[in-house]
Amino acid sequence: MITRAQLEEGNLVLRRTYAAGMDDVWAAITQSDRLARWYGTWTGDPESGSVMVTMNAEAEEVAPARYDITECDVPRRLSLTFGEADVRWRLDIELNGSDGATTLTFVQQDIDPDLATDMGAGWGWYLDRLGAGIDGTTPPTLDDFESTYLGA
Repeated sequence: MITRAQLEEGNLVLRRTYAAGMDDVWAAITQSDRLARWYGTWTGDPESGSVMVTMNAEAEEVAPARYDITECDVPRRLSLTFGEADVRWRLDIELNGSDGATTLTFVQQDIDPDLATDMGAGWGWYLDRLGAGIDGTTPPTLDDFESTYLGA
């Protein structure tokens, strides 16, 4: 579970190391068919600066949402914003590779400290699903989220 100790200067920060090269992890977070294994799919033209993302791991159907690409440095850094006009989420994903492994640093900027535990559990679940998508194992399910990530 995520604790307030994982807040760094008002940002939620999670790190995962995957036994895969940077190009493979980059593909898993940027190619629609690979993203579908753990988060959702996207449509549109990333060169335009935005895509429409449809999440596929939620309990209920989620309408497509616009994700704006604010920075893209292949294969090292991806920054996105999404959400409603009054609540925009800013995400940064940074990759660093070494010896066939890649460390992903995920940052959700300017998070309300009162929401950090639940938000961290959710993003942790997704990052573990990403790991399963990379190595071909079974991803954590919604039941796993309730019992393991939220501690229900």
